Amino acid sequence: MSTDLIYSDATKLAELIRAREVSPVEVMKAHLDRIEAVNPKVDAIVTIAEDALEFARKAEAAVQRGEELGPLHGVPFTVKDSIDTAMVPTQRGTPIFKGRTPDTDATSVARLKKAGGILLAKTNLPEFSYGVESDNLLTGRTNNPWNLDLTPGGSSGGESAAIAAGMSPLGLGTDLAISLRGPAAHTGIVSLKATHGRVPMTGIWPREPRRFWHVGPMARSIRDLSLAFSQLAGPDGQDGYSSSAISFDNGIGSSNNRPLRVGWLVEPGFGPVDRETAATVEAAAESLKDFGHTVESVRIPALERDFALDVFTRLHVLEMKPGFVETTAGRSEDEIGDMARFMLSLPDTPAADYIDAAQAAERLKDGYAEYFQKYDVLLTPVIPTPSFKHGQAELLINGQTVNVLGIMSATTPLSVTGLPGVSMRFGTSHDGMPIGVQIVGSWQAESTILHVASLLEQVSPVRDLHPNL
Repeated sequence: MSTDLIYSDATKLAELIRAREVSPVEVMKAHLDRIEAVNPKVDAIVTIAEDALEFARKAEAAVQRGEELGPLHGVPFTVKDSIDTAMVPTQRGTPIFKGRTPDTDATSVARLKKAGGILLAKTNLPEFSYGVESDNLLTGRTNNPWNLDLTPGGSSGGESAAIAAGMSPLGLGTDLAISLRGPAAHTGIVSLKATHGRVPMTGIWPREPRRFWHVGPMARSIRDLSLAFSQLAGPDGQDGYSSSAISFDNGIGSSNNRPLRVGWLVEPGFGPVDRETAATVEAAAESLKDFGHTVESVRIPALERDFALDVFTRLHVLEMKPGFVETTAGRSEDEIGDMARFMLSLPDTPAADYIDAAQAAERLKDGYAEYFQKYDVLLTPVIPTPSFKHGQAELLINGQTVNVLGIMSATTPLSVTGLPGVSMRFGTSHDGMPIGVQIVGSWQAESTILHVASLLEQVSPVRDLHPNL
């Protein structure tokens, strides 16, 4: 039973608990046992919530009393260690914040708790959430459950590794340029970066700048993403970017039976893409024809004119540096890691370049707006290559040497424009590593991409695969 529990999705666990086929305490103990068994190898969990079992017992008592139960009643969830959790340390991957324990939950955490979820643990990340690998001076390096010598990505790599390894059924991560979607692709799980502002960032560091930051769900099934998003979305009166009155979405859900217009794009616009990854994207797109949808290869001229990763870098470096300078001021050398040093060493973006980048961001938004006049969905790579060894500074992709930060080339367009995207596995590399696809929709059309992702999930060649730990 415990094996079944650790690889059941959150929706199934909630159903079992509601039907009294399993208790919240059994579910919690199964995940705590799994953490004890495999976390020493993976190092995804950095702090266990001490009151997790106590809350599981309370949840069990509520079931026995016949109380009204939330949609996630008794289901454990984990949270990236940059997201505030009341009375549970939130250390942000740095000795600077060692032992820091918030008094209140981030809005996103509070909403999952309100739905009946129980905080199980906090998960690893790079220093300050900046990096494409989850490694830091305080809590160490997270390994990919599919191959411990490879990275689970960053910055929500601890969260993705925990879910992939059966230590958690559901989690919260954050995304600046890749951090929900990339780790999901590295480890073979699913994640949703919703339209910018759909889920409040209240209680998450850094408070400023927020215009590219997102918080969202990570899970093992598309229905879990939909369930979690339905609980997370909507303004909280504190995050000024989170102003949409729409509580869920206004896209095309499963209730709409009209054929969708689907485009898929690998190159140009994203730099070099590994051939196995490119083939996976095309295979996912082609499989949608069996559901009656129109599918064709497309190009988006705006992506070819303005390279989104460059646009993002020129904008964000100037905006984030004041926070880095303030946070590290007066700190000893052994408290500051390589990523913070790198970020602090970057030159300020000249004003003219900053303005040019801001205008390029507007051109990218216009380009996508034009695309979504003709199409409902876009399929792209998530990352241009499957997972790779820890600490690599460069990658060789189709004979081209690419800086490791280049893996953000297909994810940053959605960060710059605020578009929603789902990351999900649809393939396997020659050496057994997950390969993901990114399903992109127009602004606030989360139901469209979740619906398409659910179709792909039905025909996925990699359903129900788990790491051998």
